[in-house]
Parts: sequence; C-alpha cells; structure tokens
Amino acid sequence: MSFRSLIQDMRDEFGSISRHTLRSRSHRSAGNASRAAAAEPSQAMDQSCWSQLPPELLREVLVRIEASESWWPARKDVVSCAGVCRTWRGIMKEAVRVPEVSGKLTFPISLKQPGPRDGTLKCFIRRNRTTQTYYLYIGLTEALADDGKFLLAARKCRKPTCTDYLISLDKVDMSKGSSTYIGKLRSNFLGTKFTVYDAHPPYDGAVVSKSRSARVIGLNQVSPRIPAGNYPVSHISYELNVLGSRGPRRMNCVMDSIPASAVEEGGKAPTQTEFPLSSLDSFPSIPFFRSKSARIDTASQSSTQKEDRLVLKNKSPRWHEQLQCWCLNFRGRVTVASVKNFQLVASDDNGSGSQENDKVILQFGNIGKDLFTMDYRYPISAFQAFSICLSSFDTKIACE
Repeated sequence: MSFRSLIQDMRDEFGSISRHTLRSRSHRSAGNASRAAAAEPSQAMDQSCWSQLPPELLREVLVRIEASESWWPARKDVVSCAGVCRTWRGIMKEAVRVPEVSGKLTFPISLKQPGPRDGTLKCFIRRNRTTQTYYLYIGLTEALADDGKFLLAARKCRKPTCTDYLISLDKVDMSKGSSTYIGKLRSNFLGTKFTVYDAHPPYDGAVVSKSRSARVIGLNQVSPRIPAGNYPVSHISYELNVLGSRGPRRMNCVMDSIPASAVEEGGKAPTQTEFPLSSLDSFPSIPFFRSKSARIDTASQSSTQKEDRLVLKNKSPRWHEQLQCWCLNFRGRVTVASVKNFQLVASDDNGSGSQENDKVILQFGNIGKDLFTMDYRYPISAFQAFSICLSSFDTKIACE
C-alpha cells in the first residue's frame, strides 16, 4: 500500500467514526446524550485499526496530512485530526506552525497570533448595514472576495457616550456573555479615539483595565469560567479634520502589546499559544482546544513594558493631478475610492530603518457595496487588524 493510500484510508476511517458518533447521538435520550457522546469517539478509536499503529508511523502520517492540506477548505482535515484524541491533538499542535512562519490560519488561536513575516494574509470584510454587523473571512482564491473561510464577527453597540464593537468567534452570538467573545473596540463620543481590548492577556504580566464595564461583566453577566477581562492592546486616534479641510484622514495606532523592535530584523512580538485555562468550555465543538495548561510565549517577558511600544501611522496618499484626487497604490486590492481606505506603516518615531517604515503592515479598502479587503502581516494579528479596520467604519463627527 502506498503512503498516499494509507493517508486516504486514515481519513475514511476517521470519517466513519464521526458519522457513527453522529448517528448514535441522534438516537439517545437527552439525559444520557452528553455522557455517551463524550465516550463515543474514544471507544470508536479503540476499536479502530489506528489504535494499534506505532507512534512513529502515526506521527509521520499526521505530519504529512498537515503538510498536504495547505489551505482551506482542505485544511479542515487538520482540524478534524486534532480533535480525535489527546495524542493526535498533541502531534497536530506540534506539526502546525504559527502564522508568523507558515502563513496559515488553522486553529482559532491563530487569530491572536502575529501574521506572516514574508508576505501577507489576504482577507475581506462583509458589512451588514441592517444588523450593524461585520464578518471577517480569509480568501480561498486569488479573487478579491469569494465564499471565504469565516474567521471573526463583530456587532456595533451604540451607547450615549461611546460605541462598542463586540468581537466574537461566532457568527451569531456576539454578546459579551458568550463563550466565544474575544475582545472589543471602544470609541469616544466624537469617533476620534479608539481602544482595542483583548478578553485574554496578550502577554505575560498584562494588566487588565479597571473600567466599570469590566467589573460589571466579571461579577454579574459572565460565568467565572469564561474570561472577560479588558486588556488594552492598542489605541487608535484620528486627527481632527473638520469638513476635510486638512486633506485625507490621518490615523495613528499605538500597539500597547507589541514592542517597537518587533518590526526590526530579528525582532519579536508576543505570541499567544493557547487560550487561558478558564476558557475550557469556550469551544465545545473544538475539543483539541481543551488543555491542561495555558501558555503565552514570553521569550521577552513583558517586553512591551520595558521597551517603546510600536507606533503605526497611515501612509500619506499623493495628489493625482489628472484624476484630481488623493491616491495610494493598493496593488489591485482596492477598487473603489473611499475615505475609509488606508495603509498602515511603522512610524518614524519607532527609530527603525527607512526600508522597514515603507513596508505596509495593514491595508484596508473598499471593493464594492459593503465589501472591503483587509491584508495584514507581522507583527499584528488578525484580531488586531480587524479591530483597527472596524475603527474606520465608525462615524467621525470631527474628522470628515
């Protein structure tokens, strides 16, 4: 039997286990369903031929599956293998590299990890004006937008003095009390200043915000097993520009959780490797997330407290005499002129070289009605990039 046939047989075996589990669950009573469902996959695996496979060969098979399924939707096979049992999960977690190195998004924690150093991850955002919701997808093809793989969702919540954008891993449930809530973006009344809050500590030693909302959530609304901390990870500000008298928007982003040295050669940005232990039940449909430890990569422990923070600014557009408008080179990824379009680069205040300052870290722009592209790279994550782009959607009384 060839190795390719071995892998295909493995997938078929796992598929039959999954189907058998689903059929069994549908015939059980409600009282016994949860207990039996938990035992069913392990029992099926014990009866499978794969339970007797030598560990070295099993590792080789799983590693090859991870290498062969390089992009979505085929990448779901990697996620399925990681959900079989603890042994398979451990092997897959070792095989799957972080987006910084691989340029791939596999597990939900990837959305909190910095993007690739070489190249960008090309995503797009769909806006629903009626429900005031926003959905982030990663593209499956080279097209500007396609069916996409869903990543994150956000819902706009207006308040008397501010506006919140609640960000979730779930398309439907975007409430703070949800187990899939991962953070929020909050604006001031004028829409000129924004703060991005992470529900989980972005690095070792991160300090939770002592805002009133954090105390209310922690005490009254959310189960103690669900983390609802407000850890500020970035501050976004738009320069006052009444009636557009000063030209296009000017924005400035201070990344509280990323040191300025991250954009330099050999620089490091904090990388979350697992969700905290308190979110054991945050992903009931993704069993490979349940782990005994909650770790954060702390190679430069609390480096953002010891070093200057990374500052991003929007790249200044140029005035086009023939078109009589401000222009930026989006390399074909933006097709509709809009005040919301922007490119973020490292600010000169970071002290990095001019070549690093010219590298676009985040790009956002309009490509159609309620459709926008979002391309990002190291050292920011998909969660941070999505939050910054949401700030561009908000109404800015004093900036337009």
